[in-house]
Amino acid sequence: MRKATRTQWIKCSIAILLYLIFLIWVKSWWGLIVVPFIFDVYITKKIPWSFWKKSKNPTVRSVMSWVDAIVFALVAVYFVNIYIFQNYQIPSSSLEKSLLVGDFLYVSKMSYGPRVPNTPLSMPLAQHTLPILNTKSYIEWPQWKYKRVPGFGKVKLNDIVVFNFPAGDTVALNFPDADFYTLAYNIGKQIYPNPINMDSLTREQQKTVYDLYYNAGRKEIMSNPQRYGKVVTRPVDRRENYVKRCVGLPGDTLQIINGQVMIDGKAIENPENLQFNYFVQTTGPYITEEMFRELGISKADQGLTPEGAGYEEGLVELGMDGRNAQGRLNPVYHLPLTKKMYDTLSANKKLISKIVIEPEDYAGDMYPLNLYTHWNRSNYGPIWIPAKGATITLTPDNLPIYERCITAYEGNKLEQKEDGIYINGVKTDQYTFQLDYYWMMGDNRHNSADSRYWGFVPEDHVVGKPIVVWLSLDKDRGWFDGKIRWNRIFYLVGRLSSNEKGI
Repeated sequence: MRKATRTQWIKCSIAILLYLIFLIWVKSWWGLIVVPFIFDVYITKKIPWSFWKKSKNPTVRSVMSWVDAIVFALVAVYFVNIYIFQNYQIPSSSLEKSLLVGDFLYVSKMSYGPRVPNTPLSMPLAQHTLPILNTKSYIEWPQWKYKRVPGFGKVKLNDIVVFNFPAGDTVALNFPDADFYTLAYNIGKQIYPNPINMDSLTREQQKTVYDLYYNAGRKEIMSNPQRYGKVVTRPVDRRENYVKRCVGLPGDTLQIINGQVMIDGKAIENPENLQFNYFVQTTGPYITEEMFRELGISKADQGLTPEGAGYEEGLVELGMDGRNAQGRLNPVYHLPLTKKMYDTLSANKKLISKIVIEPEDYAGDMYPLNLYTHWNRSNYGPIWIPAKGATITLTPDNLPIYERCITAYEGNKLEQKEDGIYINGVKTDQYTFQLDYYWMMGDNRHNSADSRYWGFVPEDHVVGKPIVVWLSLDKDRGWFDGKIRWNRIFYLVGRLSSNEKGI
C-alpha cells in the first residue's frame, strides 16, 4: 500500500468533518458506520471502488463509467430532495391566483426543517409509483418513525405549504384522486338511498347511520376490485403532495362566517386574489376569448352552462331568467372570480346582466363525515385545532372531529363501548395530543379540496415551503403565443398575495 499524501489526508479530514456535522444535524449516530468507508476511499483504498477502470474491455469501461455517473447523480438527488429542496408542479387551480396551474416551484425543506423519510429505501424522483412499470417506487421495510431535523422556522399563519395528503393513507387505485373515506360514504349512501331525518336522531343513532354508510361503501369497494381497483395503503411520505395556504395554527379556534375565516373570533387577512364561484348571465352575447384572457380565466374554468330543461329550471331558481327574443335563456357561465374580476364584469352593463354566487348545496359533505352538522364551505365551525401537549375532554359531539387524529395520525386504538370510550384498552374521556396540527385551505375557495373536506394536517405530513417559481407554462397557449409566463420566472412565493408582485 502506498503511503497517503498530505493532500489525501486533507481531503479525507474535510469529508469526514462535513459528514460528522451532517450526522449531528440529523441526530443519527448509525451513520458512523459509513466513516470507515470514507477513510478507505481516501486513504487505505482496500476496497476496489473503481475496479472497472482497470478492465481491458473498452465497452465495460464505457458502460460502467455511465453507471457510476448515474448512481452518483441519483444518490445526490435523493439527499437533495430529502434535506434541501424538491421540485413541485401546481396541478390544480385551488390556489389561484396566488399560484397558477403550470407553475413549477422549488419547495424548501429547510424552511420548516427536513423530515427524515419514513421509507428510506426508494427510487429518487418518484413519489409512490414507478412510471411505465406501474409498481411501488419504495420498499416498505424498513419504516422509520417520524423525525424532523432543525430548520429555519415553523409554519406561520398564511404560509403556503406543501404537505402529504392526510386522507391519502388508503387509496382505491382506479379512483386515485378520490378521498377513499368520502368515496366509501358516498357509495354507502347510494346503497341506502332512503332519506333519513338526522335532526330527529340522537348522537348515538346518527353514529349508527354513518357507520352503516361507511361499512357498506367500504365493503362494496373491497369486493369489486375490477371496478374500483386494488385498495392499497401508503406510508405518510408516499401519499400525494398537496399545496394549500395555512389559515389555522395549533391551538387556534377556527370558524368560517360567510366565507371569512375567523381565528379566535377575529377575521384573518385575506389573500388579495381570493376567489369564489359565480353564475354569470350575459345580456345575450357570449363572452369573448379575448375578454377571458384579460380577466385571467383559463379555458378549464370557462364553464358555459348547457341548454336544456334539466339545467334551465335550476338557473331560473337562481335568478338567471334573462331571455332573448325567441324565449331562450341568455348564456350563463359558471366562473371563479376574484373581487377585481367581479367588479370588472359587474361594471360591464352592456354585456353582463346578473352575477349570483354559487349556492352552498353545490359543495360536498364537510369534515367530519361521520358527524351531523349544518356546516358548509362558507359557514363552518367553530372547530379547535389540536396542539401538541394539549389535553381535551372527549364527548359525543367532538369525538368524530378528533378520532382520526387519535387513531390514524397518532397510532392509538380507540373503541366506543356501551360504558364509554377506551383508548388502548383503558377507559377514559381525556386525550393528550402528541402532534401539532394545521388547517389548510385554498385561495380558490369554491374549487379547493382542503381541510373543510378532510380535516387537520398533522405536523409529520408537512413537506416544505414553496420559495420560488422557476418556470410557469400556460396550458391554454402555444409556444409562440405566450405559453411561457415570463413575468413569473423567478417569482418569489410570498405569504399573502397582497404582498406579491407580478400577478
